[in-house]
Amino acid sequence: MTRRSLPQAATDLLGSERANMDACIRCGLCLESCPTYVVTRLEEEGPRGRIAIARGLLDGHLQITDDLVTHELNCLLCEACTSVCPAGVRMEELGVAVRGALAASGATGRRERAVTGVLRVLGDRRRLERSVRRLRWVRRLGLDRVAGAVGVLRALGLSRHSLPPVPAGFLEPDGGGWRPVGGATRGRVVLFAGCLMSTMLAPIDVATGELLAAAGFEVEVVRDQTCCGALSAHQGDLDAAREMAERNVAALGNDDAPIVLNSAGCGAFLKEYGHHFGLRGTGIAARVVDLSVLLADADLDLSGQGLEGPVVFQDPCHLRSAQGIVEEPRLLLSRIPGIELVELEEPAMCCGSAGVYNITHRHLARQLSRRKAEDVVASGARTVVTANPGCLLQVRAALRQAGSRAPVLHLAEVLRRACPTPVERFAPGSRRPQPAETR
Repeated sequence: MTRRSLPQAATDLLGSERANMDACIRCGLCLESCPTYVVTRLEEEGPRGRIAIARGLLDGHLQITDDLVTHELNCLLCEACTSVCPAGVRMEELGVAVRGALAASGATGRRERAVTGVLRVLGDRRRLERSVRRLRWVRRLGLDRVAGAVGVLRALGLSRHSLPPVPAGFLEPDGGGWRPVGGATRGRVVLFAGCLMSTMLAPIDVATGELLAAAGFEVEVVRDQTCCGALSAHQGDLDAAREMAERNVAALGNDDAPIVLNSAGCGAFLKEYGHHFGLRGTGIAARVVDLSVLLADADLDLSGQGLEGPVVFQDPCHLRSAQGIVEEPRLLLSRIPGIELVELEEPAMCCGSAGVYNITHRHLARQLSRRKAEDVVASGARTVVTANPGCLLQVRAALRQAGSRAPVLHLAEVLRRACPTPVERFAPGSRRPQPAETR
């Protein structure tokens, strides 16, 4: 790459994080929390190194080079460093600005640009559903085995084990939802359906809605919501991410009902809409609540189907580090009779999924996923529970590659299996209950 300076638009974007960068006191407390530093032991692969590089670029002391781009894009934006920083540096906010600036400068690589284009599909519901349906036929015809055999999946940074079975139906954001049997409710909540969660992983969304209704809430999947935009923002495509954010604010904004999420990454990003896109007056951030937080205080019957053997909760980075949610998932799991909870040696270490990092940064992602699989095996856990789609697929694939058959389940799946309470489904626009659903 020819050395180049930042264009003015990129300078302005990066300059918006000046105070954030200047807050770094270079104490080094972040280093052992940073996955890429732990793996490489390179200063430029740690948080304070990346902050120094970004500051040097902004001040004109550095120009954009391949080496600079590599070190900045190697960050997983996992927020582990943010959670331990005594000076309050917010690394994801800086990382999004850096990536936006590099993308605006035309400095990102061919693979990153290709991924950016693909991610725009997530904001187009019809195209997304068509794409997922095609994947269903790929699996049904066994073409995923062929793709694996000839190296196509490997070239994309994927494996057959990382591709989940595609459900027959999706959860449409159409205004329908669930409510307790009998009609009396503790109030109304809005389920944020997400993109992949409502299509490829739709049964988890359904389990989430049923759980909330079993806990006494009326649950609505409001119309016109779309992808949260986090994956696009993390690739530097801030225009696409802003469009998705504005659409979500329009769909979710004229309300005061809590917005419940079962995807840690989506929840963390919705809380940052004000910072990234200036959407502070919408009240969205104050309404966002993770499923585990809402259910931890609910009177939920979990006397049904449990899990055999030791169980470990694998903390998604954007649940533990970004949102500070640690105890609630464990508290809920501990209420299921007979569950034996064990802990990982490195609970805050990223699994390497980090959105699409396992596609754009295969080598580092593999090292981290192997590390996570080894940690799970060493814990003796027979089942892994997590709360983010990327972690679910990444850890599942890593364990299979390590020879482990331990299932990896979403927290909502486990809790719904343990909850025998029946609920009612209501149709879009009617609020009239459909036949009760039980498990």
